[in-house]
Amino acid sequence: MYYTARYMAMGTREPEQDALWVVTSDLPKSPGHPFYTRLNALLDTHGFDRFVEDMCERFYAPVMGRPGLAPGRYFRLLLLGYFEGIDSERGIAWRASDSLAIRSFLRLPVEEAPPDHSTISRTRRLIDVDTHREVFTWVQQRLVETGLLKGKTVAIDATTLEANAAMRSIVRRDTGESYEAFLTGLAKASGIETPTREDLARLDRKRKKKTSNKDWTNPYDPDAKVTKMKDGRTHLAHKAEHAVDLDTGAIVAVTLQGADTGDTTTIVETAIAAAEQIEDAQADVEAPQSLEEIIADKGYHSNQTMVDLDDVGIRSYVSEPDRGRRDWSKAPEAQAPVYANRRRMRGRRGRRLMRQRGERIERSFAHLYDTGGMRRTHLRGHTNILKRLLIHAGGFNLGLVMRHLMGIGTPRGLQGRMAAVVGTLLALLRIMYRRSHALSRLYHWIGATHRSLGVSTMLIVRSSQTATYTTGC
Repeated sequence: MYYTARYMAMGTREPEQDALWVVTSDLPKSPGHPFYTRLNALLDTHGFDRFVEDMCERFYAPVMGRPGLAPGRYFRLLLLGYFEGIDSERGIAWRASDSLAIRSFLRLPVEEAPPDHSTISRTRRLIDVDTHREVFTWVQQRLVETGLLKGKTVAIDATTLEANAAMRSIVRRDTGESYEAFLTGLAKASGIETPTREDLARLDRKRKKKTSNKDWTNPYDPDAKVTKMKDGRTHLAHKAEHAVDLDTGAIVAVTLQGADTGDTTTIVETAIAAAEQIEDAQADVEAPQSLEEIIADKGYHSNQTMVDLDDVGIRSYVSEPDRGRRDWSKAPEAQAPVYANRRRMRGRRGRRLMRQRGERIERSFAHLYDTGGMRRTHLRGHTNILKRLLIHAGGFNLGLVMRHLMGIGTPRGLQGRMAAVVGTLLALLRIMYRRSHALSRLYHWIGATHRSLGVSTMLIVRSSQTATYTTGC
């Protein structure tokens, strides 16, 4: 009886019906996120939208089919993926439709629907990778204007990105048979006529050499290579290599290569890309600074690498692995460059540069792939992945400019700043409370001592100040 009366008192929900007409002034509005508002002001000051529209004009046809995605809005969507840590284009499209502040950053009117993820994907496929690289260079030019890109000393290192491809989908290059069919043939050859999945797994564990990129490939993403990840798992992956300005931490160049390619091979392409990017970024500078020094870990050390860097006039600071006593009779031309690199590495500046290398490089990896959401790719093919990597790197460099202008480099930095302010105030209050409590106890002790002695006493408060306390008689 109680529940029935309560339900009747509450009443039933009235049926909802959307209004046929909505006044634009009645629609909800957002003042915008402070970080994105300042970022839009920076882009507008330097004519970002006009620049990308001129660069992408050849990719857009006259009015035909569904409306296209404006270049300025497309690149802002990719920047949104970096700043919000969104890995997929579907997630970027959902975030654009979910937040009024993001719509303000994208310059998207409230009466206009946000772009679908398929529109973002189609626009990415239409605009080539060179145009994405030119946008990355445009951001570097803003760094040069603010003094955040030097280009003299560059550190190089690589990391692995998990590919959007499964190991169970690989096939043999010669016959095209799947991995499971290959194991079934081995099981039948060993005497098991009808092998089960457990038999195949047991046989796979006993094999010494399991998978080789020379024998196996993924038909859906041939660029993905079998490799061992940092956590010990074997997976299909890509290799992303960064060149970072050691003076400022800005990303100079990003290359994407096969995960099975050695560091001594990939450093050539990355070094060339870094030299070209430094030159393009300083196109309007009267006295441009060229690349003079390269810092890398011991994985990049080889005789040929030392010879190549010495030939182009670049000083190398590359850690040398312990190879024991060297025999230079077969490679006499490499002796002088290797010894010169060894001498520089043992110096005080070489040790300092190696410490900075780990800090700067790992910071760019953490921002782009861990918090930036690109550690596992949702795209296939080096061309598609590199397009997003270049804009992600551009977002990282824009974060350096924003940190120079307003003290934070990411939208989430405002949360950290407020927490830091509150924590600092609490720490100051705690210190003041402890000091006042200690002084009150000191005063009580001095008063008790003076009353017991009945004489004036001089107490040293500081080295330069004195105070006289009496019994009050």
